[in-house]
Amino acid sequence: MRVLIVEDDPYMADAVRTGLRREAMAVDLASTGEEALELIAGNGYDLVVLDRDLPSIHGDDVCRVIAADHPRIRILMLTAARTLDERVTGFEIGADDYLSKPFEFPELVVRIRALERRTEPARPPVLEAHGVRLDPFRREVYRSGRLVRLSPKEFAVLHILMAAQGGVLSAETLLEKAWDANADPFTNTIRVTISNLRKRLGRPWIIQTVPGAGYRFGD
Repeated sequence: MRVLIVEDDPYMADAVRTGLRREAMAVDLASTGEEALELIAGNGYDLVVLDRDLPSIHGDDVCRVIAADHPRIRILMLTAARTLDERVTGFEIGADDYLSKPFEFPELVVRIRALERRTEPARPPVLEAHGVRLDPFRREVYRSGRLVRLSPKEFAVLHILMAAQGGVLSAETLLEKAWDANADPFTNTIRVTISNLRKRLGRPWIIQTVPGAGYRFGD
């Protein structure tokens, strides 16, 4: 899952980014509305965690642009506002969920995962196929009842492949969804990660290489 955090407090932004990366998410940061809209225009984000009280371009205006121009992207609004009218306004302009500051990090993760399930088509909370069970909330993977320990990036790539339900995904797509904006598009990271995933999941190989196209999960 690829997430953009739009937050002008550098300490909070960095803390949230670090925590979400540990949850196997690819995370980028923006400190202003202008920077956020520029990143959104050039990257395939699944969700934006948006501080409402941004300098220059207000978070409400950023939310309106995202809702109008990028309706596929989910928006989780962060705010110090607690009144009902202010929360209602946020939903009216396109926010999908609201979280008041200060907040507990586990609640942020749960809300992000819940919004992830509301993508089209909706994803089930636990993915199961070909003897593999992946639980994104518990960060657990089992194959034939055996616990498989994965790194955050390995978990993210497996999650993306399983969610594709047998579809072929290019290396570029995997790189875009599982790594942040600093990833080198010419790196062999995807090939190495797929190789490690195969070894950890064990034989028979469950991740197939489709020559000239990419990778798919399945027999």
